[in-house]
Amino acid sequence: MNIDLTQPTLLPVRGAARSAIATFVLVGTAWVARAVWQVRLATAGLPSSGLPDQGEGRHRTLTGLENAYHVVSALGDAATLLCAAAFLLWLTRVRENARVLSGQAPRYAWPWVYAGWIVPIANLWVPRGIIVDAHQKSAPGERLPRAVNWWWGLWLAGMLSGVGLMYTGSTNDVIARAYSDVQFLLLADAAVLGAAVAGILVIRELTAVQQKHIEPSTS
Repeated sequence: MNIDLTQPTLLPVRGAARSAIATFVLVGTAWVARAVWQVRLATAGLPSSGLPDQGEGRHRTLTGLENAYHVVSALGDAATLLCAAAFLLWLTRVRENARVLSGQAPRYAWPWVYAGWIVPIANLWVPRGIIVDAHQKSAPGERLPRAVNWWWGLWLAGMLSGVGLMYTGSTNDVIARAYSDVQFLLLADAAVLGAAVAGILVIRELTAVQQKHIEPSTS
C-alpha cells in the first residue's frame, strides 16, 4: 500500500507582493495625473463651443487639453487593470497559504476572490472579508492591521463616489464634471490615491506575516 507523505507547501508571496505594490504605485501616479488634468480643465474653463457631448448624438471637436485628458484617462484605466491582475495574483497566493497554515478551508469559496469585486451588494464586504480571513488564519490571535480598514473604507469611498475606480461612464462625462464640479472629482481622486497607499500597507503587512512561516521552510 502506497502512502502519500507529501505535505502542502507554502507558496512564495514576496515576488507577487512586490509586483502588486509596484502596480499600486502606478495607479496612484495615474490618479495624480488625472487630478492635475482635471484642475487644468477647470482652470481653462468651458470653451465657448460648449461641452464635448452636445446632445442628440452630436460631438464637437475636442480641444488639445481635452484630448490630453483622454490619453491620461486611458493610461489610468490600463494601470488599473494591471493592478487588479497583480493584486488578485497576490491575494490568491496568500489565501492558499492561509489555508495551508491553518488547515482550514477559506471562509469564501475561490470564485469570490474574483466575483466579490463585481457582484452588487456583496462587493461592499466580500473582498475585505477575504483579506481578514487570510490574516486571521495566518496569524491567529493577532490584531487586524488598521491599514485593512483604511484601505477598504477609502476603496468604498472611491467606488461609491461614482467617478472612482469602478466608474463606467464616458471620459467626456468626466470632462464635463471638471468644468462644473471639479472639487467633487478631486475628492474622489484623493480617495483612490488614499486607497492605493493603504493597499500597499495591507500587502506589506500580510506578506510579512506569512513570510515568517515561509522563510524557515526555504532555509
